[in-house]
Amino acid sequence: MDFNFTEEQTMIRDSLSRMIREQYDFDTRRKVVESEAGWRPEMWAKFAELGLLMAPFSEEDGGLGGGPIDAMVVMEEFGKGLVVEPYVPSVVCGGGFLKRSTTAHKEEFLSGVMSGEMVFAFAYAEPRGRYNLADLETTAKKAGGGFTLNGHKAVVIGAPWATHFIVTARTSGDRRDRGGVTVFVVPKDAKGVSTRDYPTVDGRRASEVYFEDVSVGADAVIGDVDGGLPLVELVADEAIAALCAEASGAMKVAHAMTVEYSRNRKQFGVAIGKFQVLQHRMVDMFMEHEQSVSMTYMATLKLGEDEVTRKKAASAAKVRIGQGGRFVGQQAIQIHGGMGMTDELAVGHYFKRLTMIDSEFGNVDYHLKRYTDLSAEDMPVAAE
Repeated sequence: MDFNFTEEQTMIRDSLSRMIREQYDFDTRRKVVESEAGWRPEMWAKFAELGLLMAPFSEEDGGLGGGPIDAMVVMEEFGKGLVVEPYVPSVVCGGGFLKRSTTAHKEEFLSGVMSGEMVFAFAYAEPRGRYNLADLETTAKKAGGGFTLNGHKAVVIGAPWATHFIVTARTSGDRRDRGGVTVFVVPKDAKGVSTRDYPTVDGRRASEVYFEDVSVGADAVIGDVDGGLPLVELVADEAIAALCAEASGAMKVAHAMTVEYSRNRKQFGVAIGKFQVLQHRMVDMFMEHEQSVSMTYMATLKLGEDEVTRKKAASAAKVRIGQGGRFVGQQAIQIHGGMGMTDELAVGHYFKRLTMIDSEFGNVDYHLKRYTDLSAEDMPVAAE
C-alpha cells in the first residue's frame, strides 16, 4: 500500500507548516486565546485563501477534489501549532453534512463554508447524553410545513464564532432510540436561539446553546426525517479521524520539546537527557506517537469502507490516540517538572489539548466498549 502523499497534499502541508511557524507561534497564540474574540477571523480568511477549507471537497461540489486524507494533512499541522480556529466543527462536520445534503443546501451553505464566509458548529451533545449520539432530549415537532425545535445542546465547540448550527433532534421515538433522529441546519440568529459562551481549558471557545420554539422549514432538514443517525455517525467518525491527526501533530511537538529540554536542563552538572531512565521514557513517548500516526492513517483510509469496518477503525484509533496522548502529555510534564504546567510554557498547553481530544466524540472507555460490541456482532455464530 502506498502511503506517500500526492504533490498537492505535500504542497498544502508545506505551505501550512510554514504559515504556522511564521504566523502562529506560541506567544501569538497565547495573545489570541486571551483576547475577547478568542480567534483570528483574518487567519481563517488566510486558511481559505490557501485552499484549506476547500481541500476535503470534491470538484463537483466546488472543492479541490480531495477527501479525508487532505483533512488529515491539514489537521496534523494544526495540531503542531495548537490552532484554535474551528476547522473540525465547520469544515469536517458542517461540510460533512452539507456535501451529503441537497443541491440547494450545497449552493446556499457549502460554498460559504469553503470560502470561510460561513462558520458552522455541530450541536449534538446534550447534558445527559454522554457520548451516545442517539440520546436526545432536544425535540423537533412538526408544525405546519416545518418543525419547531426545543432543547439544550452542551459544549458546542466553535459556537461563539458560528453563523449556523448543525443540530440533531428527536422527531419521533423514545429518548435513546436509533430511529427518530433528524438533522437540521439552523441559523444562529434564528428567533428563539440563545447561547452562553465560555472558554475551554485547551484555549478554544464553546457555548451552551438553547432552542426555545425555534421554527425551521422543511428545507432545513439534512438527509431523511427520522433516519438521520447513520449520517451523524458517519460524520462523527470523520471528525474522529481528523482529531486523531491533530493529536498526532500535537504529540510530535510535545515529544520534540521534551527531548530538547532534556538536552539543556542540567542536574548535578549533567544534562538530564543523559539519564537512562529518562531516555527510556522519551523512547516510549516516540513509540506512542508513531503508533498513533499509524492508527490515524488506518482510520482515515477506512472511512469509505462498510459501516462496521469504519466504526471499528475509528474506535480503535480513538482508543490508541487517547491512551497515547495521555502518556505523551503526562511524561512531557513530568520530565519538564512543575514548570511544565505553567501558562508560560508551551508543553502544558499541548497536554491540555491532548486531554480534551480524548473526551471529544467519545473517550477511551466509550470506544473500547463500542469496538468490543461491534466485534461481538461481527463474529460468526457457532453451529449447535
